Amino acid sequence: MKQQVVLESVVALLKEELSQSLTGIYLHGSMAMGCFNPTQSDIDILVIVKGKQSIATYKKIANQLINIEDEQKVIKGFELSIVLEEYAVDFVYPTPFEFHYSSFHREKYKTDENYFCGGDNDPDLAAHFVVTYHRGIVLFGNPIKEVFKPIENRFYIDSIKSDVDGAIEGITGNPVYFILNLPRVLLYLRESVISSKREAGEWALNEVPTEYIQLITNCLAKYNNEPESMSVSEETLLSYANYMLKEIENVMGENDYV
Repeated sequence: MKQQVVLESVVALLKEELSQSLTGIYLHGSMAMGCFNPTQSDIDILVIVKGKQSIATYKKIANQLINIEDEQKVIKGFELSIVLEEYAVDFVYPTPFEFHYSSFHREKYKTDENYFCGGDNDPDLAAHFVVTYHRGIVLFGNPIKEVFKPIENRFYIDSIKSDVDGAIEGITGNPVYFILNLPRVLLYLRESVISSKREAGEWALNEVPTEYIQLITNCLAKYNNEPESMSVSEETLLSYANYMLKEIENVMGENDYV
C-alpha cells in the first residue's frame, strides 16, 4: 500500500462526489501522528461539508471506498465520517454525523443495497475533533483552525473514556487495542497530552508497576510488526485492565471529572 496514492484517491473521490459542499478533508489518528502500521491501523479521515447530501451520494462514496481498499490493499480499511460544518463551529455532544464508513460496516455496504450508516449521533467524534484540531493534517480544503473550534474538555474526556469502559470484557479478545488505549486515556488525564496508541504505550512503560512492563513491551512490538509473542494469560490481561481503570477513576475523582 502506498499511503500517498491511497490518500489522493480518497480526496479525488470526495471532491467529485461532494463538490461545492466540501469544506475540508482531514487526516487524524495514527497516520497523522506518524505511527501508522498497515497491518494494525485503519486510516482515519474526517470530512466536513456545508450541507446535507443525498443518501445515494453517501452510498456511492461507501462503494468507492471499498474499491480503493481492495485495489490499494488497505488491510485495515478506512474509518471515515462526514459531519456538517455547523457542528465543527458550534459543537454538539454526542455529535450528529451525516455518514459513516468503517471496516465494521464494510460487508453490510457490500451485501445490502439498502444499508446506510448516517443521520445519527456518535460520542467518538468528540475525540476525532480534538485529535484533528491538535494533530490533524489537511488533505484538502480550509485550514483546521479556521474550521474547528476547541471543544470543552469534559466532552473529550467522556469520549475517550467510553472507548475503554469495556476493557474488562474486551481485553482478552482485543488485547492490543485495550493495552494501548488505557494508557492513552490516563496520559491525557494526568498530563493533558493527546497521544497515539504507540506514544501512550511508550509513556506507560515508565508509569505502570513492573509486573505489566513486559506485557506493554510485547504489545508495542506486535503493534510495530516486530517478531514478538503476544501470548499472555487472561489473568494478567484482566489484572492490567483493572489496575489501569482504577488509576483512571482515581485521577478523574481527584480532578472532579466525574
